Amino acid sequence: MKVCIIHDWLVTYAGAEKVLEELLKIYPKADLYSTVDFLDKNQRSFIMNKEVETTFIQKLPFAKKKYRQYLPLMPFAIEQLNVSSYDLVITSSHAVAKGIITGPDQLHISYVHSPIRYAWDLQHQYFKEANLEKGLKGLIAKLIMHYMRIWDYRTAHGVNYFISNSNFIGKRIKKVYGRESETIYPPVDVSSFSLCTEKEDYYLTASRMVPYKKMDLIVEAFAQTPEKTLIVIGDGPDYKKIEQKATDNIKLLGYQPFDKLVSYMQRAKAFVFAAEEDFGITPVEAQACGTPVIAYGKGGSLETVKNEGEFKTGKYFYKQDVLSIKKAVEEFEQENYNYEKIREHALNFSPEIFRQKFSDFVNQKLEEM
Repeated sequence: MKVCIIHDWLVTYAGAEKVLEELLKIYPKADLYSTVDFLDKNQRSFIMNKEVETTFIQKLPFAKKKYRQYLPLMPFAIEQLNVSSYDLVITSSHAVAKGIITGPDQLHISYVHSPIRYAWDLQHQYFKEANLEKGLKGLIAKLIMHYMRIWDYRTAHGVNYFISNSNFIGKRIKKVYGRESETIYPPVDVSSFSLCTEKEDYYLTASRMVPYKKMDLIVEAFAQTPEKTLIVIGDGPDYKKIEQKATDNIKLLGYQPFDKLVSYMQRAKAFVFAAEEDFGITPVEAQACGTPVIAYGKGGSLETVKNEGEFKTGKYFYKQDVLSIKKAVEEFEQENYNYEKIREHALNFSPEIFRQKFSDFVNQKLEEM
């Protein structure tokens, strides 16, 4: 059986690329395609140092740094990739990969991290953050997104089966494409995070400092509770703004190497997470350390953090505001948590489980053909 995998773009190693890495472990002989491939030589081990067939965008001016600006050309570019010789076509898509053209005798399975966020329900949020709500640039951007929505909906009909990375994204797939999907949670490297049952008297938050992560709200909440210590790990465009809101009980450590992050995560009383994520890997990593999570109760957190049942792994707050975070922290301190059980829960998101569920799903669909 000939297999190929199509990924949106290869420029870094992040959440979507961790899924790709596991897909290649399932299908090590698969050929790999992408709109662009700008991975450095020392970054290529996760794709098994494979040669990648790319589109014409690879050779356009300044594509290495400005590849996102060629988004309007990507639907046309992805359609030029010829995968007609493959029996099984797998797309790993949060933008255009799922638009690959396949024939009636090919099985096309698309693992969707999300339908194109900035074209659908999050368009207004993205345009506001990019200052594209008004003016000529804004009008052009809106026209491009209108075209992207038409193309994105049309190409959904070329997918045999959708896999979503969470039930939350499954609802978005149903809303946008009118299609059902199977949820298979993305792989989390839980083995790199070991259990620690000796917790210290501080809270932790860690993330890239960009607006939708809502790190500023967490810092403001702890600034109003000076008796509680908060450690903040991460860097990004909002760092200076967040730094100005920090008080003496809040320690901003900036970027930290992985081993330092793990150490702080293991010893924290709780991990605080205020973003609305499609899945959210960091809360699972915290739970792999046995650390409870205080999370915004929307999106992927509702599926990764247990707020009820025979045992809890964390606490929800339901509004992205300072008061809700403060209240959740106060309520959290009145509760008891079993750190071993929290880690056991996190093991449900291991790479091994991802590979087993994905291969079982594909094999079942191949048998039905």
